[in-house]
Amino acid sequence: MRGKPLTLLGHELKAGEKAPDFEVVNDGLQPVNLEKTGHAVRIFSVIPSLDTPVCDAQTKRFNEEAAKLDGIEIYTISMDLPFAQKRWCGAFGVDKIKMLSDHRTGSFGENYGTMIKDLRIESRAIFVLDKDDTIQHVEYVKEVADHPNYEAALAAAKSLNK
Repeated sequence: MRGKPLTLLGHELKAGEKAPDFEVVNDGLQPVNLEKTGHAVRIFSVIPSLDTPVCDAQTKRFNEEAAKLDGIEIYTISMDLPFAQKRWCGAFGVDKIKMLSDHRTGSFGENYGTMIKDLRIESRAIFVLDKDDTIQHVEYVKEVADHPNYEAALAAAKSLNK
């Protein structure tokens, strides 16, 4: 963050690995795990907090893209409380993606190697999963303030959805 290294919990996942399970909650405070995300092609867009400019832009960008994609589910995962996620989505008309909160257990962050230990927030990352829960594209964004490579993630998801 701002050129200073941070410690991430868990290990860095690679393309070709089976996606690990996790337990997060949706905006109705219901538990969601990997199985409950279904078996479509999925993009997991992981952000530190909706209340920052890059996270705001990343989430809005994926919401715009979701409107154009059939058969691809997009999830945004952060440590933001479900109430804050729901309020933010309502304020900006974000309604094409699904919001998930890792605030309760941190299991997504720990299992996907995105939990920033010192801050207990997620680092920025993108995971594209195929219909069999295999990770086909991964990007751990090295600097928290940088945008991910949207085009690469979208291209990977589209190629799996043929």
